[in-house]
Amino acid sequence: MLECTGKHTITGMLSASGREQHDWSADYRLFSRGRFDVADMFGLVLDRLLDRLPAGERVVTALDDTKLHKTGTKIPGVSYQRDPMSPPFHTNFIRAQRFAQLSMVTPLDVSQPTAARCFPVDFRHVPAAARPSAKASLEELAEYKRKQKEQNLSVAGARIIREFRAALDSRAAAQRRLVVCVDSSYTNQTVLKNLPERTTLIGRIRKDAKFFSLPSTRPGPGRPRIYGDRLPTPEQLRQDDSVPWQTARIWASGKNHECQFKSIAPVFWKKSGLAQPLRLIIIRPLGYRLTSKSRLLYRQPAFLVCTDLDLPLQTVIQDYFRRWDIEVNHRDEKQLIGVGQAQVRSPRSVELVPAFAVATYSMLLLASGQCRGFAATEPVFSVPKWRRKAVVQQHRLTTGQMLTDFRRSAPDDRSHSALPNFDHFEVLVARHLKCPKSRLSRDSAIAYAMQ
Repeated sequence: MLECTGKHTITGMLSASGREQHDWSADYRLFSRGRFDVADMFGLVLDRLLDRLPAGERVVTALDDTKLHKTGTKIPGVSYQRDPMSPPFHTNFIRAQRFAQLSMVTPLDVSQPTAARCFPVDFRHVPAAARPSAKASLEELAEYKRKQKEQNLSVAGARIIREFRAALDSRAAAQRRLVVCVDSSYTNQTVLKNLPERTTLIGRIRKDAKFFSLPSTRPGPGRPRIYGDRLPTPEQLRQDDSVPWQTARIWASGKNHECQFKSIAPVFWKKSGLAQPLRLIIIRPLGYRLTSKSRLLYRQPAFLVCTDLDLPLQTVIQDYFRRWDIEVNHRDEKQLIGVGQAQVRSPRSVELVPAFAVATYSMLLLASGQCRGFAATEPVFSVPKWRRKAVVQQHRLTTGQMLTDFRRSAPDDRSHSALPNFDHFEVLVARHLKCPKSRLSRDSAIAYAMQ
């Protein structure tokens, strides 16, 4: 999978391993008949990451879903879905598969608050219920509505959280608290009311959500109230100058930022019920300039809820800022690892091949951290001159640099270091001077061009 330089299909992996002239039926049966458990591959990564965490440290994770583009009409689990890259003024639709991913957020340096990296620890197919035809009977429509409630994204997310909590308990990590950072699609009653024990959820919420306070205990006429007075919405609280802004130092985008926020607790949301008090956090939009002379622009504010009222506010905000790295996981998986490029039609292969690719990607991140160091910032190979400035500014190794290091260290690497090269670059070259002649002879140049 990692040596494949073309399309990451089954045949591409066969060619990369030098087995294109052998019987390839066993390679297809490996996935179509489910002859391995992808959870064992993710479990290996999880064990190594837990060993690296200090004793009693929280296990911070990020949960999100992604879509893999498909054009075939007979692939299991493929349906028309909303394109997340469509412009805001026009919603587009694509044919795609839907997968849910859980990544473990691991700091690169556990001794101080610095950058972190997300390591995928679960990747599973979560297709939506297939819509019946227009001529479907009432029984088929009733079955479709039942499957809609059982196969939606919130149910799948709650199941992933419960199973990961059980996996931690089985690995002697029962005393570690699990923190799950999600976006607004998972901040709902299905997930909040099914959280397992010793689990904290940090999720984004709408700016017009309705919150309530605790009901008054004073006796009065009529039946007792379930909820107290209505509280301001998150947007109203953001605009309320009577509530002061607080400041927290947060690491994001390669440096520390002074993040301003407001917080109130406890608040109650009808979707979570009285059994789950919440903390509401409003993060002020960050101001920035495109150039030193441009006007000040602002990003969108963020509205968060947290189910743990005792967790420090700076820790809550820092954990949610680190959730962004799961989006980097999705980009690297699709562009560099080739998740979703395999042309398979078997129901088991459709689920296992992408999961196998993501597990391979997670093992690559883990192997690079163990060999080169998790806090390494410079690759072991010499980078071109046009990349040296970017390498100096980076705070961790990129997936592309890991792949290059892996492929260069392979036994069958065909290195061109013996070829003559121009190693006498000049910073400034006069316009009237000609380029220096090559030290490569004519016969050597012809032989090299014919290879």
